[in-house]
Amino acid sequence: MRLRAVLSLFTLFLLGLWLLLGDTLAPRQWLLGLLLALLVLLFSANGRLEHARPRRLWVALALLGHVLIDVVHSNFAVAGIVLRARRRPPDSGMMQIPLELRDPHGLAMLACIITATPGTVWAGLSADGAVLTLHVLDLHDEQAWIRTIKQRYEQPLREIFE
Repeated sequence: MRLRAVLSLFTLFLLGLWLLLGDTLAPRQWLLGLLLALLVLLFSANGRLEHARPRRLWVALALLGHVLIDVVHSNFAVAGIVLRARRRPPDSGMMQIPLELRDPHGLAMLACIITATPGTVWAGLSADGAVLTLHVLDLHDEQAWIRTIKQRYEQPLREIFE
């Protein structure tokens, strides 16, 4: 029953979004929007992963706090890098980080965290999911980056999702 309610809400959300973007309430648009919303649900149903089963809410809240602090700190750091780029160009580079995290939901969260943090971009994950490729805007100490990603993000995500 709960899944049906979520699907119904999602269908209504997609329909509402269609009508909002179309800027009309014409009956044809209602029907087309409903048809498209149902088709999206039908074709995306097979691609869904198993449901996430997060645990340890306090760890998730602490991780959220760390991420918010890191995003603010990184914004200032990137601004400094950009402002002094003529005097000292950034030493950007790619690096490999070994991962123990295997849960797809945890990996997705790690990707979101890394991509949301200015100065870093998730560049890829090995086929076996064991190695993250990361691009860093100003890469000076690769070992410090590895420690930060593993201790500050991966370890809490493992506690939450595995």
